[in-house]
Amino acid sequence: MRRNFSRTVLGGLAAMALTSAAAVALVAPSQAQPNPHASDVAVHAAATTRAAHDKVVEYWTPARMRAAIPAETLVDAKDKSTAGGTVAAGKPTAVSPQGQPAGKAKPGGGSGFLGDYYTGGGAVVATTGKVFFTLGGSNYVCSGSAVTSGNEDVVLTAGHCLNEGPGAYATNFAFVPAYDDGARPYGTFTARQLVTTTQWRDSGDFDYDIGFAVMNTVGGQHLTDVVGSQGIAFNQPRGQYMHAFGYPAARPYDGTDIAWCHGTTVADTWGGSQDHALSCNMTGGSSGGPWFAGYNTTTGVGTLGSVNSFGYTGLKNYMFGPYLGSVAQSLYTTASGL
Repeated sequence: MRRNFSRTVLGGLAAMALTSAAAVALVAPSQAQPNPHASDVAVHAAATTRAAHDKVVEYWTPARMRAAIPAETLVDAKDKSTAGGTVAAGKPTAVSPQGQPAGKAKPGGGSGFLGDYYTGGGAVVATTGKVFFTLGGSNYVCSGSAVTSGNEDVVLTAGHCLNEGPGAYATNFAFVPAYDDGARPYGTFTARQLVTTTQWRDSGDFDYDIGFAVMNTVGGQHLTDVVGSQGIAFNQPRGQYMHAFGYPAARPYDGTDIAWCHGTTVADTWGGSQDHALSCNMTGGSSGGPWFAGYNTTTGVGTLGSVNSFGYTGLKNYMFGPYLGSVAQSLYTTASGL
């Protein structure tokens, strides 16, 4: 018999200044192509005008960022359980990473073990960042990763960083790549569209706690032209060796630097979800942070295979992340075309 645990979603907390005089070019959404799971895709407009972008930038004062609270507080009191069954899977598909743009200096690797383990930081430091947003009048932080896409503007994160699941969508959504103790070496990007699963939006199904944010360009440049991008794969074999990254804020972390863990993923035999389980001690603050298969520890480049989603209260040192199956692939296809 499976033991039941209450589920706690991993959110984030950080402090940083969000000011930029850079010009912002806003791209009008295009019509997404039909896909096999179109009914599973939920799209929500965010900052689609220059005025809306400016409002988001102005909103995120240093004081508001310092006061942001972990996103886990949105759902930790809710009795959330997956709908059961098998996550839809199809033909294995992979999109290649772009890595670090030529001529771009790699940012430092943060503090402590990360700087020691990843000499020079590598592409993962540039492509991973903090996600700031507002829900229900309160400010939150998650993590995210720039992913290769047709529009060069897509960030992968957790669904609960975009929508309460079920409930309202986030506002004031911003992505700060390579965040490091308040520094933002690549600037701040605001979202024009938020894309998640209907399973998450309508019922908070953690098997589908996946989201993509489509970012506005900054200074005429697309996100992945600035920071590079990571690959992404769908319908892959389970039980792979993965590296997970994020910005954990709860002790022993403080949310100021990127952190990591790695190991072979296993099935969720504790709560019965269809998610991957990874031995990992990252705490609240790492929600939406990327999981990579085939990760190169020298270059910092890999293929996205999941994101930090939740942990079970009463079960220490395990992180859970959704399986990227056919529904996730449809989300990505839609986001790439917006």
